Amino acid sequence: MARSKYKDDKMLRKHKMTFMFNEMEQKALESYCKKYKVANRSKFMREAIVTTILQQFDKDYPSLFDEFEKEHKPTYEQGILAF
Repeated sequence: MARSKYKDDKMLRKHKMTFMFNEMEQKALESYCKKYKVANRSKFMREAIVTTILQQFDKDYPSLFDEFEKEHKPTYEQGILAF
C-alpha cells in the first residue's frame, strides 16, 4: 500500500468536483494560463476558488471595530471627530 503524501489525512484530497466552461470561458482560461505560464490548472483553479471563499468569509466575519462603529456613530464637532 502506498504511503500517504500528507502526514495528516485531513489534507488529503478525497472529494472530486467537476464543472464545465462555455467557449468564451475556456478561451479566456487558456489565454490566461498561456500568458502567465500556469503549469498546473487544477492547482490554479483550486487556489482561485478557495481564495475567493476565504476573502468573503473575512468580509462577513464580524469584528469588534465594526460593532463599535455601529454603536457609536462619530460626529464632526469643531474640526474634531467625537464619539
